[in-house]
Amino acid sequence: MSVPSLPSFDVREIPFSRRGSWLDLSPVVGLHRHADDVHLVSHVNGMHAVLRLVPTRGGKRVDAVVRADASWVTWHVDGEAVAAAVFESDEAVRIAGGGDFTIEDAVAELTPFTGSYLYQDPLDGSHVFTSYETGRRYRVTVLTGRLAVTGAEALGHGIRSLTLSGEEWEVAIEEITSAAPSYVPREAFGEVRDRVAGEFTEYLDAIAAWRTDETPAVALAAYVLWSATVAPAGFVHRESVLMSKHWMDKVWSWDHTFNALALAPGLPDSALDQFLAPFDHQDAAGAMPDSITHSEVLYNYVKPPIHGWALAKLRERMPRAATEEELRAIYERLSRWSRFWLEHRTAPGRALPHYQHGNDSGWDNSTAFDRDRVIEAPDLAAFLAVQLDVLADLADELDIDEAAGWRAEGERLRAALLRELHDEDGFFAVAPLSGRVSTRSSLLTLLPVLASDRLPDEVVDGLADRIAAHLTPWGPATQLVGSAEYESDGYWRGPIWAPSTMLIEEGLRRGGRTALADVVNERFRALCERSGFAENFDALSGAGLRDRAYTWTASVYLVFAHEHLLRRTGSGPASEASA
Repeated sequence: MSVPSLPSFDVREIPFSRRGSWLDLSPVVGLHRHADDVHLVSHVNGMHAVLRLVPTRGGKRVDAVVRADASWVTWHVDGEAVAAAVFESDEAVRIAGGGDFTIEDAVAELTPFTGSYLYQDPLDGSHVFTSYETGRRYRVTVLTGRLAVTGAEALGHGIRSLTLSGEEWEVAIEEITSAAPSYVPREAFGEVRDRVAGEFTEYLDAIAAWRTDETPAVALAAYVLWSATVAPAGFVHRESVLMSKHWMDKVWSWDHTFNALALAPGLPDSALDQFLAPFDHQDAAGAMPDSITHSEVLYNYVKPPIHGWALAKLRERMPRAATEEELRAIYERLSRWSRFWLEHRTAPGRALPHYQHGNDSGWDNSTAFDRDRVIEAPDLAAFLAVQLDVLADLADELDIDEAAGWRAEGERLRAALLRELHDEDGFFAVAPLSGRVSTRSSLLTLLPVLASDRLPDEVVDGLADRIAAHLTPWGPATQLVGSAEYESDGYWRGPIWAPSTMLIEEGLRRGGRTALADVVNERFRALCERSGFAENFDALSGAGLRDRAYTWTASVYLVFAHEHLLRRTGSGPASEASA
């Protein structure tokens, strides 16, 4: 196999980290904020840059070229490597080099809310930065080399730094809570790098053993997922893939499904954990949280009920059957989630559930919400109808006497969707309070295509035609390019997004429109291979926008690439679905 298994990347776009860690090394230090230098960034209490890591000469910063692959980061000055960093464990980073190198508080002023207090620990001689932003300590243990300390025990505004020097030096930086045994290295620096390279390669081989030269971005996509994965901690009760280890460092209650699908072929247990992570925080009404992080769970919004569809597809992609115990646990949670929409989001006398805000849909500022924020949306009705069908099938499989009720409710929703949110011009949304009809230029109004195998043929034809009108050379724009509301960098008002692309592609295949589905698949793969795994993309130029290391983008690429190969070789569920 000629596809490289150890991808290289620009740390200005993709943070350097490892599976399990809540830390990363990156010059991205906040929302759309890039520093000149690489920082140690923590995600345990939100995203906070803690320490600046910079080569120096004579006490002054020198420009460095930073290079990274899945195993290490290196700093180069005048073409010569002067330092390198590896993740020894989830909590520990090793840095080795020669010449001068400074580890400095990322914030100049120490206050009760900002900066890190620096002191030397009398127990073992290590030096500790105590961060006010993260609530954690960062212990620096010098293994070799000379050390100069500035600002130890100092308060207020000033420099707090450690400068290493000598022909060879090495340090370990650990994130700890209150105390930990003194640091003792158990491997040489090079051995750590080799071990981490092996761990990533094993992960890559697990989730993408199918890769070929036809899928050139697979290794980098896998790294985006691997490096954004965190170990259970705080409110995150299972190993989970964050949306990003930039500022979008959360698990939202629909993004997790796309990441689960990418993991399923080789890591089914991890995929199920990823699928279930937000369900651990269902409230008494059955609602999923909007998002979870290490230190918070938010319920101000929800996310759309795509989980029934995702579960069915997850089971298709897993190499093992889910156990009865797993399925019963999922059934109970999915039932509660469905009843939330039927009981708490369906107004008296109304047939269809509603969103309360664009954020509920995941399409925050879509033009479908311009006239009214509270709307009965066609995507919501379709998603829920699909979910109820999945619940019915699952009830039959588990011999639970609820299948007929779920099927009847699903049929009722489909009938209401066609009766109340569809006419000769296609689908639209309605405000349940005012009765006002939404605009129709958003791709969101075409997402009923996910239920296309249960919609009349003429309706599916109309959906396919309107989807084709949204297509650009790179894929389906979330807003009609020719509409007055189109914005090239307008979030959900124009750019191409991975989840909408996948739901569209999946729906077209369900409805037998495989040629158009193939076009969508091919264009999105080409987009990622050209522009990486950004949060979204300019629909006309294909340029990556916003956060440049988005896991659901990487996941959709992996699923698309895998299923493309399965169809081409005539094997597996993807081939059967397109037959």
